[in-house]
Amino acid sequence: MRNQNALPRRFYIKDTIEIARELLGKELIHNTIEGITSGIIVETEAYIGPHDRASHAYKGKRTERTSIQYEEGGKAYIYKIYGLHYCFNVVTQIKEKPEVVLIRALKPLKGIEIMKKRRKLKNGKIIELTNGPGKLCQALAIDKNCYGLDLCEGKLFISNPKKEGNTYNISSSKRINIDYAGDAKYYPWRFFLRNNPYVSVKEKDINI
Repeated sequence: MRNQNALPRRFYIKDTIEIARELLGKELIHNTIEGITSGIIVETEAYIGPHDRASHAYKGKRTERTSIQYEEGGKAYIYKIYGLHYCFNVVTQIKEKPEVVLIRALKPLKGIEIMKKRRKLKNGKIIELTNGPGKLCQALAIDKNCYGLDLCEGKLFISNPKKEGNTYNISSSKRINIDYAGDAKYYPWRFFLRNNPYVSVKEKDINI
């Protein structure tokens, strides 16, 4: 059954670069037994499937881990980096077109005290709760159990914040930590809200 607060399926079935930009300013929400935690998306990265050397689906690679990328857009693609940290991605596009958007950073919104407990944050620096892909997954309790969840249903979803009509100054840059990806490491497919303190990496902007 569709979650009436979630973005509709059609939002995810279009150009992935466009989705990566449009996700900025949206609210990522996870409703768990501990309570609701959420944040405003301030940074994303697009990964464009078989032709993108930085993509896990490069050259059409299909494994148990990447299989969800080949499903219809609007699903959660979760993976672990360095054997330690989970990353949350939104699957986009139609079936058999494996493209995703990585959510890199959030501005904390709901459930901040819960997030602090999960992150074991003792220094009081709220800015450190969700300013990175691994951090936001820990803060929102997004892990392997969320793999494949339908973001149009259930308790993990993305919505328009209640105060709509905001305009954002969006910038782009090359993606982060993909030096292995040849020329693809230079693609300007990282999008972020300019001058937002919660963005994970501060570097020279490229206007778009």
